[in-house]
Amino acid sequence: MELTGKLLIAMPGIGDPRFENSVVFLCSHGAEGAMGLVINKPASGVFLKTLFDQLDIESQPGPSRSQVYFGGPVETQRGFVLHSDEYISTVNSLPVRPGFSMTATLDVLEEIADGRGPQQYLVMLGYAGWGPGQLEAEIAQNGWLTAEGEPAMIFDTHVDGKWEAALNSIGVAPLNLSMDAGHA
Repeated sequence: MELTGKLLIAMPGIGDPRFENSVVFLCSHGAEGAMGLVINKPASGVFLKTLFDQLDIESQPGPSRSQVYFGGPVETQRGFVLHSDEYISTVNSLPVRPGFSMTATLDVLEEIADGRGPQQYLVMLGYAGWGPGQLEAEIAQNGWLTAEGEPAMIFDTHVDGKWEAALNSIGVAPLNLSMDAGHA
């Protein structure tokens, strides 16, 4: 099962309030584990302007109003930018799959502030991580559904509608979900 570039959709009753109704974009998945970014949980009261001010980055007015997201519970002081793949950092960008890259270096924030960054992006603090076999076990225990991650859903859908949009993309109505797993 290769899940890099896919979405994880939290099932009701996932058991961890940090992931309740979460949609996670998986930046990497393999034998060594998985790393992803929650794309639908705004960091309370944190906007790009906040980060720019803390990092002494001068910015244009537009991007400064963008919301910053809670990317996950690991390394919450570290920033990550999930973005369209036309932008490549001069320091280091991780190509995830066609349409998406992830950059975790300061230069991407400087270029966003200057209006030269990626066309589409989400800025996160922290990430979600799983050890070897952990994510597969959570999926088998009915913790997550998986879906394709399309740019319009990730970058253009309002934050409050991403969980439902992700479910709808696989033909699942949120009201039909159960907290209980069934096994035949």
